[in-house]
Amino acid sequence: MPTIDILQGSVLELWASIILALPNILGALIIFVLGLIVAVVLSRVVIKVIHLLHIDDLAMKFELKQTFDRVGIRLNVGEFLGWIIKWFFIIVALVAATDILGWDQVTDYLKQVVLYIPNVIISVIILLAGILLANFVRNIVKSAVEAAKLTSADFLSGIAKWSILIFSFMAALVQLQIAPDLIRVLFTGLVAMLALAGGLAFGLGGREHAARFLNRLRNDISSDR
Repeated sequence: MPTIDILQGSVLELWASIILALPNILGALIIFVLGLIVAVVLSRVVIKVIHLLHIDDLAMKFELKQTFDRVGIRLNVGEFLGWIIKWFFIIVALVAATDILGWDQVTDYLKQVVLYIPNVIISVIILLAGILLANFVRNIVKSAVEAAKLTSADFLSGIAKWSILIFSFMAALVQLQIAPDLIRVLFTGLVAMLALAGGLAFGLGGREHAARFLNRLRNDISSDR
């Protein structure tokens, strides 16, 4: 008999705790469902707006899509931004729901995830800006070298492009806080390597070209006078 009483008491206490927690559970569920609906709606709105603004066409024009295609990534700007917006609001809804339920550790972890999302967005912007700048500088360098009637236009433009891409990738990793000290050391070493390689290349093989350029510049100045 005492055992039955203890069992009944435990069941009653469990049921009472469930009844007391039921409003919080329902509130958390409602908040999460509303956040999920808002996330899906805003994601579709962003995709629609990006499509109406023809952002994907601009990405094609500036060779962003072609660059990602070369590494096996199919870029769709609208879907990518919509995906970020959707998961941002889903995580925010989860933060609100877990806060209502009193799950402090889960809430703190999700808050850290939300605070980390801006770093991801900034790193993506850095990469996209780096790709745009790399393609622009490549075209400028190639046009300038071809105008100078040199045979190394593709080589020099390729070096310019990939140098900017590597620097942009390193900057994105630093923004993501992925081994920032190691990235800074690698960045310094890369700059030193490029400077040394450029100095050696110019000193060993570029003296004649430099002399011709200086003579041509001096003749142009003399003719202007």
